[in-house]
Amino acid sequence: MKSPLPVRDGVNATRLRLPAEGPWETALDYMLHRWGHIDPEGILERFDGGEIVGMDGSPLHRGTPLEEHTFIWYYRTLPAEERLPVELSVLHRDEHVLVADKPHFLPTTPGGTYIQESALVRLRNQLGLPDLIPMHRLDRMTAGVLLFSVNPETRGKYQVLFERRAVQKEYECVSALEPSALSPAGGTHDAAWAAERFAAPAVVRNRMVKSRDYLLASVVDGEPNAETRVTLERVGGPDESPRALFRLEPHTGKTHQLRVHMAGLGVGIMHDPFYPVLLDKAPDDYTRPLQLLARGISFRDPVSGQDVEFRSRLTLQEAPA
Repeated sequence: MKSPLPVRDGVNATRLRLPAEGPWETALDYMLHRWGHIDPEGILERFDGGEIVGMDGSPLHRGTPLEEHTFIWYYRTLPAEERLPVELSVLHRDEHVLVADKPHFLPTTPGGTYIQESALVRLRNQLGLPDLIPMHRLDRMTAGVLLFSVNPETRGKYQVLFERRAVQKEYECVSALEPSALSPAGGTHDAAWAAERFAAPAVVRNRMVKSRDYLLASVVDGEPNAETRVTLERVGGPDESPRALFRLEPHTGKTHQLRVHMAGLGVGIMHDPFYPVLLDKAPDDYTRPLQLLARGISFRDPVSGQDVEFRSRLTLQEAPA
């Protein structure tokens, strides 16, 4: 459903569905019921200023009956945000797509406490591209290649690629190899163990679900819906704390799939606060980013018909030489 309001400050207008019935006579009554405890004066000012509109863009007023509209749009009041100390770069841009190199700690899209400080809003504002839309997402803690659609007229062609799994993605991660309890069996996970365990690529297939109460994902019994190919690239680092660099090729895209699969193999990704053990929430430590990078993405461009590949220029600081 297309918004009648344009993007403002890089952020889309918010859509609200009004109830078909209830104890509220007007749209204003309902909005005061929902958010009047937060900013009643601000809500009244928006109605008086014509900043709340219906599907055709016509402004609502204080007396607009509740049943007159099913959907309304308005701009949220954006809180002040401190700029995250990370930088976003553009790897490629043409009339159809834009490819960015997203840093760790920057979310892909607005959400929660991050609105202006998201890859989407930063790029919209910096490049003057209000129609920019991400074709897929990376976790806030994951860095790397991120594909955006620039042109609404060709957007569907790229969306179909992801729906049909016609896009190949390659990730890299770094895992610590040391005596630990990373695997259910525990034991020493040193360089020799890694070389033997991953002498051939491992393929992880299982069924993953996301918790309704929290962001965490878990493995359950049932038909597999998540698959990742894991290849050991190299091992290195100091003898007392060796590290391994892995190449990850996901066939599916479940929430936290790579992090869960690596933890399940006994080689959890370095600096992961969720897997295999959930740590207490703490402020971001920019010196210890999650060692997971979306290294590359490739596909046959549906407009040009050419095979294309985009590679991240970022590095994982813990990767063995």
